[in-house]
Amino acid sequence: MDEAQKNHLKAYGIAFWVLKNGGEVDWLLNYRGGSFMTTYDKKLEDECNIRGISYEVLADAKVSEIITQVSDPSVNMDLVKLQKAPKIAVYSPKNKLPWDDAVTLVLKYAEIPFDLVYDEEVLRGDLPKYDWLHMHHEDFTGQYSKFFAGFSNAQWYVDDKKAQEDMAAKLGFKKVSKMKLAVAQHIRDFTAGGGFLFAMCSGTETFDVALAAGNTDICESMFDGDPADPNAQSKLDFTQTFAFQNFNLDLNPLSHRFSDIDVTTTREVNRTDDFFTLFDFSAKWDVVPSMLTQNHDKVIKGFMGLTTAFNKNTIKPGVTIMGDMKTANEVRYIHGEYGKGQWTFYGGHDPEDYQHQVSDPPTDLNLHPNSPGYRLILNNVLFPAAKKKKQKT
Repeated sequence: MDEAQKNHLKAYGIAFWVLKNGGEVDWLLNYRGGSFMTTYDKKLEDECNIRGISYEVLADAKVSEIITQVSDPSVNMDLVKLQKAPKIAVYSPKNKLPWDDAVTLVLKYAEIPFDLVYDEEVLRGDLPKYDWLHMHHEDFTGQYSKFFAGFSNAQWYVDDKKAQEDMAAKLGFKKVSKMKLAVAQHIRDFTAGGGFLFAMCSGTETFDVALAAGNTDICESMFDGDPADPNAQSKLDFTQTFAFQNFNLDLNPLSHRFSDIDVTTTREVNRTDDFFTLFDFSAKWDVVPSMLTQNHDKVIKGFMGLTTAFNKNTIKPGVTIMGDMKTANEVRYIHGEYGKGQWTFYGGHDPEDYQHQVSDPPTDLNLHPNSPGYRLILNNVLFPAAKKKKQKT
């Protein structure tokens, strides 16, 4: 999984294929870019050739040599066993909206199967069927992604608003914001029960904003028919959130911003200088962040989104920062635990489309088979397959 790999993204799919077919995969952390090793099988070799994935067939002696190398206490490498293919769900609406989800794109490209779930499935209790849940360009606050100023007359916006309101009424909620809060709370409980949550773009920020605002109204009348609570800011409960605290809401309904968690409108970063750096973790001691940062590049191209990156001043203590731009005081890639589960938040919308606009065509990943930004997504997909290690003391 170093520079010699012709298709990094599909390589994750072949690892998943092995797990799906009852095999095991050794993930060699920090060995040649975080390589995968598994028992030789002619069907596997054929599948690699069909999918255009680079591989090497190793003699038993070479395998033993590699295991000895990565196990050496003096080197920052380790071996993690992947044992079971996680069951994956993507939180996404059934109606067609004029943007795409990078995670859905890369799962399809890597040939990793997943189910689509949305509000109805979440609220009827389907999430415990899954190991891993993703949410992307979503708005859990009930403000329709704050697209009112630019798109309130667009047919897709009108249709989506009606569909959301109809679903809320069907499920017994008077407001979409109340339905979305209940969905966020179910997702929180899924994570607390041992689930793995991965979110990108506004799915990160609005999740925490909605949870913090659970006892107040932050939606203006064009969103829910009545004004927002003028004291909403003082009623936020940051004990309910996963990643963020002490943030300030943006209650202007004509603004695209939810809060000062996101730095999109305040950052002064030229596109040519927009990069973030992955942290180096100890593979033997900090196994989880080591898995989540496996890559053939440590400096990753930045990319924008409805929520681009996180204001470092709003990050809770105890959250693991895995990728940031120190010069701008912004954080891009973070991880934490909640109850028995774990979560990862990744800012931005599409790692290979710098400023993806509404109605832009989807990214063709055939043009980006070695994308280090997309690799971070796939690290998270395989992460739940890892055999849990005993904590070192």
